[in-house]
Amino acid sequence: MAVASGKGGVGKSTVSVNLAVSLAMDGAKVGLLDADIYGPNIPMMMGIADAPPVLQGKLVPAEAHGVRFMSMGFLLPADKALIWRGPMLHKALQQLFTDVRWGELDYLIVDLPPGTGDAQLSLAQIAPLTGGLIVTMPQMVSVSDAMRGAAAFEQLDVPILGVVENMAGEIFGSGGGASAAKKLGVDFLGRIDLDPNVRVGGDSGEPVVVAHPESATAQAFRILARVVAGRISILNMTPSMELTVR
Repeated sequence: MAVASGKGGVGKSTVSVNLAVSLAMDGAKVGLLDADIYGPNIPMMMGIADAPPVLQGKLVPAEAHGVRFMSMGFLLPADKALIWRGPMLHKALQQLFTDVRWGELDYLIVDLPPGTGDAQLSLAQIAPLTGGLIVTMPQMVSVSDAMRGAAAFEQLDVPILGVVENMAGEIFGSGGGASAAKKLGVDFLGRIDLDPNVRVGGDSGEPVVVAHPESATAQAFRILARVVAGRISILNMTPSMELTVR
């Protein structure tokens, strides 16, 4: 499953991390792939900085909070910037799928970079995606870009699981996610309010669903995870929705 939006700064990585950990807390075997090659944040947000070991020529994914995860952030110095063209990015993504000992998983969540470019196209070519989750902030500037992210999924024949509104509340407003879902003809899956504990958890490597499990924000992520799991089950059980491995 891919988590995407048409722009940066909307909290895709936050949603990906808390969604993955929530699914693991419900008993699933979960992998999380940081596909943002140019700006990998997942190691920090999961609280592990050390590079994973290599076993018989393949990387062993890091594991935290019950989730196995891999990121280019493990493989590069923190102060190094990648300046790669599309073919190099495609190869890197392919290696993160095929050269990692993921083992048996129920879900592999892919945190995509901003935009609708090479990473999205490469992912659709490399992996049989069950569906894509669109993340947006409430304001219309974010919604308009999220619509482009959804259009990219549609062009790649990837079913859209729904839309999530992140960082809603007094500062950024609310309602943009529901509006986007209505325009796209897909379901609005939930609203995650702006919460300082989410920011603290992302910086400390303790996701809010772990650090503050009883909070309203954590409960919103837990509900989102169950809704997404249900939609994936329906897609997997419906022959007409099956995707061809490219």
